[in-house]
Amino acid sequence: MLQIKHMPEQLNFNRRHFLATAAMTIAAGPLVMLGSADAQPHSTAPAEAWSIKPGTNAAFDAIKQINAGLLNVGYIEDGPVNGQVVILLHGWPYDIHSFTAVVPLLTSKGYRVIVPFLRGYGTTRFLSDATFRNGQQAAIAQDIISFMDALNIRKAIIAGFDWGARTAVIIAALWPERCKALVSVSGYIIVNLKANTQPLPPKAELGWWYQYYFATARGKLGYSKNCNEFNKLIWKIASPKWNFDEATFDRTAASFTNPDHVAIVIHNYRWRLSIAKGEPKYDHLEQRLFEGPMITVPAITISSDFDGAAADGKAYTRKFSGKYSHKVLNGIGHNVPQEAPQDFANAIIEVDGYAG
Repeated sequence: MLQIKHMPEQLNFNRRHFLATAAMTIAAGPLVMLGSADAQPHSTAPAEAWSIKPGTNAAFDAIKQINAGLLNVGYIEDGPVNGQVVILLHGWPYDIHSFTAVVPLLTSKGYRVIVPFLRGYGTTRFLSDATFRNGQQAAIAQDIISFMDALNIRKAIIAGFDWGARTAVIIAALWPERCKALVSVSGYIIVNLKANTQPLPPKAELGWWYQYYFATARGKLGYSKNCNEFNKLIWKIASPKWNFDEATFDRTAASFTNPDHVAIVIHNYRWRLSIAKGEPKYDHLEQRLFEGPMITVPAITISSDFDGAAADGKAYTRKFSGKYSHKVLNGIGHNVPQEAPQDFANAIIEVDGYAG
């Protein structure tokens, strides 16, 4: 989550400073749930693979599964089978339930909406025990391309936040033929490992605390033992004005019981700091990403309070060469789809219009 990386240094400072100061302002309270319907004849997850305690407002009760690349991917799908496909991507420490209120807003407009669990979350599983539990950005993006292939989806509107925003931007950059249009919370957040080796002012570094924690053996053990408590803290820091209740958090926390969750999260953040290696088979993709490729597809970026002084989006506007606009949501934290579902859905509908 709190992926503040690899934008220009000033942008990184602003967002990390927000995280550092927001840690002092932690709040809690309630949110929503919605149901979802089937749309594709793929199998649903067995009960033992996806169980949510009674009273936790489970929103998506028809989880489908499909083999795609290295994974058996869990996902939900709703809306008309022949509708324009929209793929929604979550981040850390969140899951598909960030989109419970977004999905019906889109399906009511005729969209076919698909929301997969990323590797390491929910019912998504690796097909082989021998596969390296890799959290690097190119691997996650390749997962979504393989997922689209498995569902015979040639092209989709792709929207996300946190890891999901990064993944959506990467697909738009490297596979523009697969992305009709893009919505990205926090803008252009592709990781550049070389840029990440450069230190920032001390106040800015404070915002990276969780990544430095994950870089240690103690941090890995601590996250494994205290995963839910840790992630609830991140929710409160990243969205200090969002009043979510225990049922809302518990609904998502079920995803953190995935047997690969800790390994994927720890590798993701260690890789970003260049203290864990990625896989050579992704080197060619990462090299292209390190060059900062342009986004040519129609796009909307969204900023919130989480982005601090960088919320105006000026730091990355030049990276978008197609029809583009930027929106600022005041009073909203990092989990934009769950905190401001109507605004998020509206951005998807609007960017679809850009694409014609």
